[in-house]
Amino acid sequence: MTTGTTDSAPALRDVVAVLEDLYPPATAEGWDAVGLALGDPAAPVRKVLLAVDPVAEVVDEAIAWGADLLVTHHPLFLRPVHSVAATTFKGDVVHRLLTAGCGLYVAHTNADSAPRGVADALADLVGIGERRPLVARDDADGVERGIGRVGRLAEPTTLGAFAERVAAVLPATAQGVRVAGDLDAPVTTAAVVGGSGDSLFDAVRAAAVDVYVTADLRHHPASELRERAVFEASGTDAPSATPYLVDVAHFASEWPWLRYASEDLLGRLPEGTVTTRVSTIGTDPWTARVASTAR
Repeated sequence: MTTGTTDSAPALRDVVAVLEDLYPPATAEGWDAVGLALGDPAAPVRKVLLAVDPVAEVVDEAIAWGADLLVTHHPLFLRPVHSVAATTFKGDVVHRLLTAGCGLYVAHTNADSAPRGVADALADLVGIGERRPLVARDDADGVERGIGRVGRLAEPTTLGAFAERVAAVLPATAQGVRVAGDLDAPVTTAAVVGGSGDSLFDAVRAAAVDVYVTADLRHHPASELRERAVFEASGTDAPSATPYLVDVAHFASEWPWLRYASEDLLGRLPEGTVTTRVSTIGTDPWTARVASTAR
């Protein structure tokens, strides 16, 4: 997916300024590594490729297309390193990008919480309206930010039908969509968190939603959430043991944001100066799923 045309090009520092206005680095988590990772601030930028992961296949695409800047959601380096020699797989990425004259910019947890960021893109796709952040942050700049989104679905549905919608609107992955709960149960409210979200189960319970969509759900946290829900719903007038869980692939939950980032970047740069492309390469690490058979 490519948008925009080229004319006189802005400098990399100008593109970075736009990205940092959209996704202020100060709003990233303290452990995160965001911002400009590679590139000469004075270099011209005519083509920007956006992707979830700065992996070798995406770098191949960026170089083959002639990108001047690769914008990714996930950092290339989350921990300090003492070498970027091309003898390592990440060092090789660094050398190939620099040799091709392509910079690398990362917007991670600052993009998770931003307006029209990862959370909003996922909430829009699965149909959540009247929404607010699941975990709100300080809005010192006057902009409402926060991890995840919670709100009402456009219309009541069942857990099974909702899960089918999620599967239909997200990129296809080997994992597909996993569900915990009665597929016929009614659902009217939902919460979403792009990426790994089982650390936010307490916030999801406090929000009292019917279903929670996130990725990377582990056995024990998911099992305990559902066991607690069933236990606390028993012997009461509660209609069901909520929240139910819809678990998707990490990559799939964050990819939808790339289109918003592309549109918002172009909208703030001089018209006709930069071309953007959203990578459609699937960077989910899982490549196949083998169905279990009864024994």
